[in-house]
Amino acid sequence: MTLLSEPLRLRNGSVLPNRIAKAAMEELLAAPGQLPGDALRTLYRRLAAGGAGLLVTGHVMIDRRAVAQPGDVVLEHDTPLEPFRHWAAAGQSAGGRIWMQINHPGRVIPKDLAKTTWAPSAVPIDLGGLSGMYPTPRAMTAQDIDDTVERFAVTARRARQAGFDGVEIHAAHGYLLSQFLSPLVNRRDDRWGGSLHNRARLLLDVVGAVRERVGTGFAVGVKLNSADFQRGGFDTDDARDVIKMLADVGADLVELSGGSIESLATAGSPADGRTLAREAYFLVLAKQLLATSPLPLLLTGGIRRRAVAQQVLDSGVAMAGMATALAIDPTLPRQWLAGREAQATAPRTLLRNKALAAAALQAVTSRQLARLGQGKPSGTSYSPAVALLVERLVRARRRRDYLTWV
Repeated sequence: MTLLSEPLRLRNGSVLPNRIAKAAMEELLAAPGQLPGDALRTLYRRLAAGGAGLLVTGHVMIDRRAVAQPGDVVLEHDTPLEPFRHWAAAGQSAGGRIWMQINHPGRVIPKDLAKTTWAPSAVPIDLGGLSGMYPTPRAMTAQDIDDTVERFAVTARRARQAGFDGVEIHAAHGYLLSQFLSPLVNRRDDRWGGSLHNRARLLLDVVGAVRERVGTGFAVGVKLNSADFQRGGFDTDDARDVIKMLADVGADLVELSGGSIESLATAGSPADGRTLAREAYFLVLAKQLLATSPLPLLLTGGIRRRAVAQQVLDSGVAMAGMATALAIDPTLPRQWLAGREAQATAPRTLLRNKALAAAALQAVTSRQLARLGQGKPSGTSYSPAVALLVERLVRARRRRDYLTWV
């Protein structure tokens, strides 16, 4: 039996001190200039003290023109590195490892942040009555695609220069690399469309370029959907084949998640019968991938109890990832490693609209993270509806700052 306290050695030679990971959350705490500031440093010192062996940051954008939210951090070729060095040091302050998640949102950019977005094909986001929040993207050219590969590689190299222990390339949740993988969004008829290998080409080129640029001794992970839960979309059989491809181009670990902005599998409303209703949403799907995976797997989604984290390891998954639970109580990993059965109670909402409910629950998490970044106790009295209102007000200020900066 693999214990939560056991180290994990990756293919690149680096060692994660235990099997608990803090997964990426949308932290929305960028300081002016889209840089990591005091709030992120304080947050990550507290998360590091919590005992997780691996901290994966919220997504850092590779292109200042393309942010999912105005509170996102951006790292490009000319971004000052000193704030990132302080961020990395905070994440390593208790002996764990910190990886920077790097991302491009593609078409998932609200209209009030960008009038023009891009994607593999000019396929708009379908959110019913909320679809108008997002512009119809333009199809990317070959030059756009080459530029994107280079931007991922540059950001990864600069993350290593800043002292991070690895990067995680975001290819899930309906962002750009996930859009290329999806036959619903990717309707191209060139070398980036059609077959699964063609649809995976951009992701594979990104991983290969990142590995070449960062060299050895630096971890390269990938966050991948086990399925996107849309009829005719990217599914578990596709994930199985892509994981094998990723092993060939230098990836060290794959984090499994699921869903997208159009199918909210991680918002407390499971997308179909293959997700568990309350905890370890994607364990059933992960078990289907374990037998053939040449890479260790990290499973994220709804884990809030020590027994469930151990169940994940007992299934053969290499690491158990936590997100919202650590916003509620960042000390959970240390308690679990000491054998205590501490747990976090997830927030609930009575909102019936799935998109609004997801936004409200995300707002609660964002408010919790903001409190931690201010050095305050993690507990909050915000209801989901109030948290959503506060978060919209905060976002308006950040939007003004971002648009001025960009």
